[in-house]
Amino acid sequence: MIPVRRRTAVRLLALALCPLPAAGCADPAPSEPADGAVRRAVAGWSAAPPARLAGIPLEGWSYEVTSVRRDGVRAFARAELRYRLAGYDGAPAGSAREVELTRDGTAWRITADRPAPGAVAQLWDHGAVTAVRGAHCLVLGAGPSRRALSALAAEADRAVPAVNAAWPGPWARRVVVLAPGTLEAMAALLGRPAGTYRGLGAVTTGSTGDGPAPADRVVVNPEGYEGLSEAGRRIVLTHEVTHVATRAATSARTPQWLSEGFADWAAYRGTPTAPADGAPELARAVRRGELPAALPADGDFAFGGDPQAAARAYGGAWLACRLIADRWGGAALVRLYELAGRGPLPAALAEALGVDLPGLTAAWQEALRQELR
Repeated sequence: MIPVRRRTAVRLLALALCPLPAAGCADPAPSEPADGAVRRAVAGWSAAPPARLAGIPLEGWSYEVTSVRRDGVRAFARAELRYRLAGYDGAPAGSAREVELTRDGTAWRITADRPAPGAVAQLWDHGAVTAVRGAHCLVLGAGPSRRALSALAAEADRAVPAVNAAWPGPWARRVVVLAPGTLEAMAALLGRPAGTYRGLGAVTTGSTGDGPAPADRVVVNPEGYEGLSEAGRRIVLTHEVTHVATRAATSARTPQWLSEGFADWAAYRGTPTAPADGAPELARAVRRGELPAALPADGDFAFGGDPQAAARAYGGAWLACRLIADRWGGAALVRLYELAGRGPLPAALAEALGVDLPGLTAAWQEALRQELR
């Protein structure tokens, strides 16, 4: 078993990113570990004033250097970045970073700071970040104009009260929205191929389950979002903010049809959207006589799959939650969501609605026949 290398926590007094300062450190004394000078150089560099993130409410910023690799006149320090957005994050966010240094005479100087191999990028890796505050949101953009970011903040400010009306459970009631400049930059933030998100307006990141959710962000796809109508943008953002709000009540037990359907129900709630207009792909299938045999399976919602099948799944999930709210009430739908995240779905259905899964499926199929014919 390889012994765990002693980890040295480097507490940053302030953020420093490109342009990188010429911070350095002389070679260690003979009694100092071989990588000590590299670690001290990272510490000295990290104390420089921020350059690209001015105006962002950062707190608790730190790099924890976990390993150092030297290659002649170059060195590479692996570090864990941790930080909070003050007033928004209940737990630290961050990612793995690689700090590159070059030996200059007797000193080590930082020449690059980037995502560690295999780690996701941060927004500022793609350029200077502009921050726009709304009444209920913080929008951070790297690429879009301030005007575009202000419009996005206004839309997020409308989404949060809409979500509050649908989800009475506890949540922060504010949201962080990231606006990268390109689809490729968005994909780098999420660690997946760009094609995965082509055509989508936005996605939400974050962990599920009890407790504070680190890195809970709505990430906008600049290509997909730009192509939406005003009503479409409102629906997309409200859907994604709903995922932020319900995060603590969502677990691996929660079926995707309930998670995605509830988010769509919250987004369409109060709008005049007819079932056939909100679920056009499913409506076409039902009119062809292709009535779904069961509620959508989790795999039907996978990114990068058949877009028409995914559209039918989302439409079916929305109409299932719409049916529950119309027949049993919005409070019963919320209760079902809470129970389904904590225990088996059959027990949750019995307690919240007094129905079993076959009974709910039959009622849903009948609603599809009536509403989509």
